[in-house]
Amino acid sequence: MANDTMEKIGSLRERLLALRGHLDLDRKKSRISLIERDSTQPGFWDDNTKAQALLKEKSTLEASVAAFDKTLRGLDDAQTLLELAQEANDEASAQEAEGSLAGLEAEVARLELARMLSGEFDRSNCFMDINAGAGGTDSMDWAAMLMRMYTRFCEQRGWEVEVSDMVAGEEAGFKNVSLHIKGEYAYGYLKAEIGVHRLVRISPFDANARRQTAFASVDVYPEVDDSIKIDIPEKEYELKFIRGGGAGGQKVNKTSSTAQLRHLPTGILITCQTERSQSANKDMAFKILRARLYELELKKREAERDAAEAQKKDISFGSQIRSYVLAPYRMVKDLRTGVETGNVDSVLDGSLDQFITPQLLGVKNPNRSAAVD
Repeated sequence: MANDTMEKIGSLRERLLALRGHLDLDRKKSRISLIERDSTQPGFWDDNTKAQALLKEKSTLEASVAAFDKTLRGLDDAQTLLELAQEANDEASAQEAEGSLAGLEAEVARLELARMLSGEFDRSNCFMDINAGAGGTDSMDWAAMLMRMYTRFCEQRGWEVEVSDMVAGEEAGFKNVSLHIKGEYAYGYLKAEIGVHRLVRISPFDANARRQTAFASVDVYPEVDDSIKIDIPEKEYELKFIRGGGAGGQKVNKTSSTAQLRHLPTGILITCQTERSQSANKDMAFKILRARLYELELKKREAERDAAEAQKKDISFGSQIRSYVLAPYRMVKDLRTGVETGNVDSVLDGSLDQFITPQLLGVKNPNRSAAVD
């Protein structure tokens, strides 16, 4: 057992050290030192907003460096303990070293995921659009189920979810709903959910209780920081205020303060009705539009975003990224990675890490074409 444990330690160490360059630790340490030096200079707090931002950056960088160093020390300690146990023929100490590996492996996996969440806006808040596709009333109900699933996922992470806009279905659910999600790494995680989601179940809206298939698409784009300047000339947009609609409820605006913003060059239409005033709804509409425009620019520059966008054009058969089957058997399967589970209720309650993590780490399903069927 000791030899196997030593091999595991060596394997984990190789994985960890391979991350050093990807995590850019040397640059982070240099940046920490620079911020520490600047923070001691006279006038550092003259611009309170800038000072707070720098200290927040420093704290984030320190946490990243500390996580790597702590994991490396843990592997060193486990190896030392195991070597001493072998010399003293101490089985209890050998088992202690073996027992520490599960936690260390989890930390290495977490750092590997952090490497994949190093994009410019991965730490940002985000906006999520859920649109019902093929499937009629079932697809609108499916859109509502997806909104609940993502809300649960976000709540489990301590993220805040606000409804920016929604159009209710005639019988159930939503034709579309827009969410504003606030939390660290919200965009980084949820970008893995972009695509078409397929539901198979016995339809509660079919009098003959037949099995039906419904589709809904999910799109995610980052909230653009104020430091990113996106000029929207007045001649390129139309802004008007209308009476709020929707299915009702305390948070749905019933006065003529709903902001409707149309970007003429792209045809993007933003409706925001959940704030308390015309001014607040207008500001939120422009914030969403800036995020959408920035995301469009990213898609032009990144080939993978072009592929993701093409995938979402047809919200129906052949374009889905994940299937949720409730009948005749129960299974959720991600068609990109091949990850599957029979615990459908847990997934619909927000247990999505099992799908998101492999997708972010680049796991590929070798049977992708067959899995679509």
